[in-house]
Amino acid sequence: MAEHEEQSGGVPPLDEEAAWAAIVAGYGQEPPDPPGARPFRPIENLLLPEEDVKPLPTEPKPEPGAGTEPPVALGSSVVFAPGVGMAGPRDHSLAEPKDDDLTPAEEGHFVPPEPELPPADVTSKFAWLAVLGGPVLLLLAVLFQWEMTWWLTTLGIGGFLGGFATLVARMTQGDDEDDDPGRGAVV
Repeated sequence: MAEHEEQSGGVPPLDEEAAWAAIVAGYGQEPPDPPGARPFRPIENLLLPEEDVKPLPTEPKPEPGAGTEPPVALGSSVVFAPGVGMAGPRDHSLAEPKDDDLTPAEEGHFVPPEPELPPADVTSKFAWLAVLGGPVLLLLAVLFQWEMTWWLTTLGIGGFLGGFATLVARMTQGDDEDDDPGRGAVV
């Protein structure tokens, strides 16, 4: 307690009981709006333009000296900088379109063409059939409770591994050719 009572600089010690009494007295009350703040808009009025918003009824403020004031004015040292509470980035509105503005169709936006899959050769088709068909064959064998013979296992696992290896081996290794017009941006 001794550290709270002794303060340097000629400042009187903080009256903690008065501060707590002010906090308790102000419990549940909304603090006053800062200078320049706009009135609160309920959620029903958020989509309405500013001029159509009906202000909410406010509770009358108690008269000074009526015994409802807190004994200590808390937060009275808050000072707002000039311009705070005025217009902000959310208050920006776009300029109205003019008659000579171009529509999006007239501006010439680039619409990319639908991509086409390259033609698949016979080897790629059989490789994909093996990669997808091998696990499907094993799944069917389990679901229908077929006997797991050596040829069924070899066909399922070997087909998957062989098809996967074929597809990986046939992948192109980063062609540095610039003659393919399908790769790159159209300017």
